[in-house]
Amino acid sequence: MLAMEEALRAADPRRFVERAVRLREGTLVAGGRSFRLDRYRRVLVIGAGKASCLMAEGVWRILGGRVTEGLVIIPEYQREVPELGRIRFERSTHPLPTLKGVRAVRRMLEVVGRPGEDDMVLCLISGGGSSLMPMPAEGVKLRDKAATTEMLMKAGADIRELNCVRKHLSAIKGGRLAERLFPATVLTLVVSDVVGDDIGFVASGPTVPDATTYRMARSVLVRRSLWGSVPESVRRRIQEGVEGRVPETPKPGSGVFSRVHNVLIGTNRDACIAAVRRLRVEGYRARLLSTRIQGEAREVGRRLGLLARRAVGARVAFVAGGETTVRVVGGGRGGRNQELALAAAMRMEGARGACVLAFSTDGIDGPTDAAGAFADWRTVERANAIGMDPARYLEENDSYSFFRRLGDLVMTGPTGTNVNDVLIVAVG
Repeated sequence: MLAMEEALRAADPRRFVERAVRLREGTLVAGGRSFRLDRYRRVLVIGAGKASCLMAEGVWRILGGRVTEGLVIIPEYQREVPELGRIRFERSTHPLPTLKGVRAVRRMLEVVGRPGEDDMVLCLISGGGSSLMPMPAEGVKLRDKAATTEMLMKAGADIRELNCVRKHLSAIKGGRLAERLFPATVLTLVVSDVVGDDIGFVASGPTVPDATTYRMARSVLVRRSLWGSVPESVRRRIQEGVEGRVPETPKPGSGVFSRVHNVLIGTNRDACIAAVRRLRVEGYRARLLSTRIQGEAREVGRRLGLLARRAVGARVAFVAGGETTVRVVGGGRGGRNQELALAAAMRMEGARGACVLAFSTDGIDGPTDAAGAFADWRTVERANAIGMDPARYLEENDSYSFFRRLGDLVMTGPTGTNVNDVLIVAVG
């Protein structure tokens, strides 16, 4: 658990901001660029995401009274919210968008008003922003957008597929927020929850040129066998886009991005490297496997369990990061990390000294209150002893109930950050 704590400490959004942003004699420095603050009539702070609250705190520590006004959209479950003077917070819902989020976006845009060339906007973006910051495109009903999001998630769509579709159902995603902010100077700070750290997919890239198209969004729905079942307003909007009857999202080279500067300040790698370092301090021969782990959670779990089994006899550890998916076929409850840990447990049975810890850095694994789960070489034996069949729980997608009965859920509560998942395999 010490490695997990170090990973979460390294992923603190305030640390990301303070590492990336400097204020030197009235000049803001970030991403290799300098901004003389006295040249701007207003310095505004906006944004949304699971890490946006602590990002805002980091910005306030640096800029303080130089901020004219701000409004940042945060999850409604956010526990502790700091007092930041001129930066206010609005609460919204996650993972499904609601009218609460639409009202929050409208208030955020009211703060911005009609931006001019003499305005500077700091935009704080992190994972979760797509759901927290809903503003449906014309003709798309919010409930239809929410239903489509839920259908994609249950079908096992990854974050890139989700955001490709959501960008084309939104009035501010996929670079459309940049359109609204033009001609202001925009500095967007991004904490990535996307495998590969393509900032165009973090919170659906509201200030980033969009390389995806309506045709690609339709292909996602077809590939996931959803085109015929998504709500009519969604299907109509995307088809109109494919036929060129509604404008595409702004693409690379568009003039609306001429005054936009997007800076990636925090990633999954920061958390994983911190975990590796802690494991080495604890005496393990530890190394980072990858920060691009994807695929079905149970398949990844099986591979990690097999890796642990093969390493028995040594004192070694492996750390990986990324985000897996779960295809929901059963009626149980769980998250991708819990399902991964259960599959790993079945491969590690009897492999003395082997264990796996899988957790989401935001503290929320799927539709549960757990961050993930811990499993070791005794997990299956302990489950069998109290009459639980691990295979049945796995097939029912009921990993939460499985680990809750064993007392092996990882419970952190919402962490205020979000840099994907961290998977730790340790032996010995």
